[in-house]
Amino acid sequence: MSRDEQLKQRWDLVVQKLSAQFAEGDTLDLDAIIYLIGVQELGQLHSKFKKDHKLDLMHIAICRLLEPYGYYEFDFYDDDKWPHYKIKEQLPPLKAGEQSILMKEAIVNYFLESEYIE
Repeated sequence: MSRDEQLKQRWDLVVQKLSAQFAEGDTLDLDAIIYLIGVQELGQLHSKFKKDHKLDLMHIAICRLLEPYGYYEFDFYDDDKWPHYKIKEQLPPLKAGEQSILMKEAIVNYFLESEYIE
């Protein structure tokens, strides 16, 4: 099986499992999954978040997801227990499709690492 086929199968599994768990049968999109990862990383699973905090949660998730690729590094937790990251290396310019593939790969790796999927 090619790497692309394996990524697609694993991505579909992540979407299926998370959608069943959090979306009552609706299919979650990439942004919704990034948001869920941000909530998970913050550790405030049952909190309600304002719109600007939702963007912050997505930023946390993106930093965490791209940390293993060498783009970000965890820096510290602030007084409200929000994680902060520092940029280690600028992301290269990516086309929308390339960006989507990178994020899907990073999400799949995140859930493989946490043993949510195999």
